[in-house]
Amino acid sequence: MADYFSVSRELTAPRHLVFDALTKPEHFAVWFGTAAVEVPLDSLTMDVRPGGAFRAVMLLPDGNRIQWAGEYVEVDPPAHLAMTLTDNPDEHAGLPVLMDLEEIDGGTRLTISQDRGDFSDEQVAATIAGYNAFMDDIETELARMQKA
Repeated sequence: MADYFSVSRELTAPRHLVFDALTKPEHFAVWFGTAAVEVPLDSLTMDVRPGGAFRAVMLLPDGNRIQWAGEYVEVDPPAHLAMTLTDNPDEHAGLPVLMDLEEIDGGTRLTISQDRGDFSDEQVAATIAGYNAFMDDIETELARMQKA
């Protein structure tokens, strides 16, 4: 049985724009790496449809690289996205990460949920911190998108 943990943020942008930030490579590359890590746009494969592949490379400040892989499981624009995601592409990715977008007054509530799996409490805390960093950079990217 799945044991999900979640992170939510209220964003001051319309739901369709938040969905674009999650699914369009030119926006995804900005927030997925956060401000500290580069995700080269040419490293992204985002076939955003059920069964479509996801691939990305993170270039860390220390010179290391993380290879990400996954598959889109559910795509229901602009309300829901579910995708598997792993930094070990040779192993099973596990249950999908869920991204739910709810319309609220003044914007969108984005909730990202992930199965705990075999994560330790420390790994869950680190993942939550990572998702909060993603949310920070999604907010920054949405502000840029709304000015464009």
